[in-house]
Amino acid sequence: MKTDVEELTPTRVKLTVEVPFDELKPNLDKAYKEISQQVAIKGFRRGKVPAPLIDKYVGRGAVLQEAVNDALPGLYGKAVEESELFVLGQPEVEVTELDDGNQFAFTAEVDIRPKFEVPDYDGLEVVVDDAEVTDEQVDETIDNLRERFASLTTADRPIEEGDFATIDLVAKIDGEEVADASTTGYSYEVGSKSAVEGLDDALVGLSAGEEKTFTGALAGGEHAGEEAEITATVQSVKVKNLPELDEEFAQLASEFDTVEELREDVRKRLERQVRMQQLSEARDKALEALLEKVDIPLPDAVVDEEIGRRNQQLEQQLQMAGMSKEDYLADQEKSEEEFETEVADAARLAVKGGFVLDQLAVQEELNVENEELSEYVVTQAMQMGVQPQQLAQYLTENNQLPAIVSEVLRSKALNLVVEHVSVKDESGNVIDVEAVQRELNGETGETVEADEDADDTAGADETAEGSEAAAETAEAAEDKPADAEASEGAAEGKKDA
Repeated sequence: MKTDVEELTPTRVKLTVEVPFDELKPNLDKAYKEISQQVAIKGFRRGKVPAPLIDKYVGRGAVLQEAVNDALPGLYGKAVEESELFVLGQPEVEVTELDDGNQFAFTAEVDIRPKFEVPDYDGLEVVVDDAEVTDEQVDETIDNLRERFASLTTADRPIEEGDFATIDLVAKIDGEEVADASTTGYSYEVGSKSAVEGLDDALVGLSAGEEKTFTGALAGGEHAGEEAEITATVQSVKVKNLPELDEEFAQLASEFDTVEELREDVRKRLERQVRMQQLSEARDKALEALLEKVDIPLPDAVVDEEIGRRNQQLEQQLQMAGMSKEDYLADQEKSEEEFETEVADAARLAVKGGFVLDQLAVQEELNVENEELSEYVVTQAMQMGVQPQQLAQYLTENNQLPAIVSEVLRSKALNLVVEHVSVKDESGNVIDVEAVQRELNGETGETVEADEDADDTAGADETAEGSEAAAETAEAAEDKPADAEASEGAAEGKKDA
C-alpha cells in the first residue's frame, strides 16, 4: 500500500492511497460469503453459492462494492497510522480507482491536529486569589445552617415579605382556565420572586381567606410567555422563625457542644474550600499562561462542533430551568451578538487547550495506567451517585474509552504544568501547590484534585470495586459553593438523638 499526504491547510490534509488489488482478497472472500447467505439460486443452499454464479446473477460490481466498503475503514486507519497523523473527525472519502484484478485507490480529506511543539513552561508565574476566610463568611454560613433548621408558625396578620403563604392559584386566558398554571395548597416564600411575575406584589398585605387578581406572563407550560389573569387566594400566613444561635442549636445542628466549636469547624471547612479553589484557579491560570506562549491554527470544523456543543448544553440547562434564551440574555445583560462572540472565543480556547495538553502528553511521554482509570471511574460514580460497575458498563456500551483516556491524559499534563509554575496569591505570598495538596489530602484521607472535573479520589476499597472497568470513566461533577459544603458538613455531623 502506498500513501501520499498533501497538506491542504495547516489543519487539513488529503491522503491519496493506492492499494494492490490482491490486498482486497480477504474482503472479497468475505463479500462472496455474505452475498451467498442472502441470495437464493436453484440447486444451491444459502451460503453455498459459488463465486462464479454470484458474479453471473448478482454481478461482480456488487461484490467489489461490498469488498471496498468493508476494506476502506481498515485501509484508511492504516494510512493514517503510517503517516503519523492525529486526525480529527470523520474523513471525506472518495474512491478514485477500482481496476478489477489490478489496483484500488481512494482519497480521504480530513482535519488534523496542527503539528507544533509545546514551548518550555518552567518558571511561568500565575497569581490567584487570597485564601482568606472572613468572620462575615463564617456568619453567613452559620446563618444558612440556621435557615435549614428554621420553623414556621401561623401568623394572624397580613402577609409581609419573607413570610410563607399557602395559596391557591387559578390562571385564565380569555376566560378559560389554564390547568397546568393553576394549583392548590402551594407554599410560597413571599418576596422570593420565584414564581409568576407580579405574585409577590399581589400577596403583600393580604390575610388568610383573602384573594387578589392580577395580570402576569405565565412562566412555563403550553402557554409560557402568554399574559394570563391570575387569582391568588391565601389559605394561611406563616412566619419563619430561626433558632437562637446558642449551645442548644450547636448540639442540634452538629456534633459540637458549643457555638465556638461549631464556628471553628465551619471556618476550617471554608478554609479548605478556598484552598481547593486556589488550586483550581492555579490550574486554570497555568493553562492560560501556557496557551499565551503557543500560536497554532485551529480547524474550523472542530471549533464549530465545540460551539454547537456549548449552545446545546445551555439550551438544555435553560429548558430545565424553564427559562428562555431571551430571558437569559436579559439577565446577563448581553446582546445575542455579544453572547455568540463569547461562546466562540471560549470554544476556540477550549479546542486550543486540548491540542496543547495532548501534545504535551506526547512530548513528556505520559501514559494512563489501569489504576488511574479505575480510580477515575470510581470517583465519577461516587459523584453521580451510581455504582462503579453500572457507570463502567454504560461507558463501555457507548464507546467512551478513547475520550476518557484523553481526558485523564490531559489532566496529567496539566498537573505537570502546575508543578513547574510559580504560584502567588494577591498578597504576594508564594503558594507551594504540592504542600497544599498534601495538606488537603491529610485532612480528608482522600486524594484531592483541584480540578472542576474531579475533586476527590476514592479510597482503596472502592477503587478495587471499579477495577474491572479500569478503562472507563465519565465527566459529571459540579463543585459546591464553599459556604454550602460547610453548612452541609456541619448538619451531617449532627448527633444521633
